[in-house]
Amino acid sequence: MRWKEQLLDLTPYQPGKSIEETKREFGLEKIVKLASNENPYGCSKKVLSALRENPPKPELYPDGYATVLRETLSSAMNVQPGQLIFGNGSDELIQIISRALLHPGANTVMAAPTFPQYRHNAVLEGAEIREIPLVNGEHDLEGMLDAIDERTNVVWLCTPNNPTGTYIKNNELEAFLEKVPKDTLVVIDEAYAEYVVAEDYHDTVDLANRYGNLILLRTFSKIYGLASLRIGYGVAHPSIISNLEPAREPFNTSSFAQLAAKTAVDDKEFLNECKKQNREGLNSFYRFCDEHCLEYYPSQANFILINFKRDGDEVFKYLLSRGYIVRSGKALGFPTCVRVTVGSKEQNEGLQSLILDYLQSGVLK
Repeated sequence: MRWKEQLLDLTPYQPGKSIEETKREFGLEKIVKLASNENPYGCSKKVLSALRENPPKPELYPDGYATVLRETLSSAMNVQPGQLIFGNGSDELIQIISRALLHPGANTVMAAPTFPQYRHNAVLEGAEIREIPLVNGEHDLEGMLDAIDERTNVVWLCTPNNPTGTYIKNNELEAFLEKVPKDTLVVIDEAYAEYVVAEDYHDTVDLANRYGNLILLRTFSKIYGLASLRIGYGVAHPSIISNLEPAREPFNTSSFAQLAAKTAVDDKEFLNECKKQNREGLNSFYRFCDEHCLEYYPSQANFILINFKRDGDEVFKYLLSRGYIVRSGKALGFPTCVRVTVGSKEQNEGLQSLILDYLQSGVLK
């Protein structure tokens, strides 16, 4: 087989351990998964009712234009229908953008560490990758600007950033956008935007309307609790959307996903409650870490990166063997850290109790 050369040394994305796998491995009955930044409260009950009462017909192709969802979302966000593109999760939109703009001879600029699929897709397309290290867990925007040249086709900004949870302040973001060449696409990945409470976070629609070289990505996998249905969307100037559309596979979002997303958008009460509970959970982790002298990054997302100053895999395995799945920072670029999804009050307290047992056991000495 004459495989694409870039594939030979490329490692597939490594998802967190599944609940069933962990049960079998450790002989446990109850598992708490706090590894993949899923919503511990599930999805809106209105979504479940819509899928139950008016389920799509599996034998029919979905609406390739996602018409009803497009109209609902454009109205909710006050953007034109032509400013939206839908994907099989925002992961596919990253792939579409990479397919459309990256190739040998072009380069792409991103932070490091950040969401790994930016790099992964750039490798597949044979583009040069320019990674600019984070500074105190935050994007080094000046360093990224210095890395941009006439062959830079895509710049990736993840805000809030995964895995640190840090965000880019609006004034800093706008100053950055003003200096980026107009023929370079800037991708702002806001998968966790609905969790943000910072007052100086950017206005998505305002940026999309003001900058013709910008696309913002969002997902229904996080706060909306629709991760298994795989649907996300992008917001940009209509000219960007029309140029990306040919790189999108037809019928790429299912009828079930479109109906669920459309219904989820309308349930603001559910979103507000999840946001409130998430912030309370984060505050409980802040208090716990401060009390036990554990360093962490203040987060605007639904996870927290905690520095144990110890091999992250060791902490991960300790918690895993006791029924709690978290994410070792070793694979995320933070080898002494563990990333924890904020769960329910009960889940957070259970995990904190286990971490305390770990700290008091002398394992860290």
